[in-house]
Amino acid sequence: MVELTKENFEAEVLKAEGKVFVDFYGDGCVPCAALMPFVHQYAETYGDKMKFCALNTTKARRLAIAQKVMGLPVMAIYENGAQIDVLVKEDCTAESIEEMIKKHI
Repeated sequence: MVELTKENFEAEVLKAEGKVFVDFYGDGCVPCAALMPFVHQYAETYGDKMKFCALNTTKARRLAIAQKVMGLPVMAIYENGAQIDVLVKEDCTAESIEEMIKKHI
């Protein structure tokens, strides 16, 4: 898992070739913390087919807003810099996240 910051987000996600999974999470977000072990497992399982990254929105609020992240958790897949799929709030379950990943690999 690549830990994203406002300094490296553009290079790691927006300018990256191929598909990039981004876990937008925040400090104190209970559902985010509950999903994190699953996301890390998917990174190990599917990391050879897609890059996995995580962004702590607590430390990068403007960047999160620029990416239209208004609530948490948000799981998104980017391809060549464009967001091509997203799961938001209640739609973020371990099962739906894995389904979204499988759909794009």
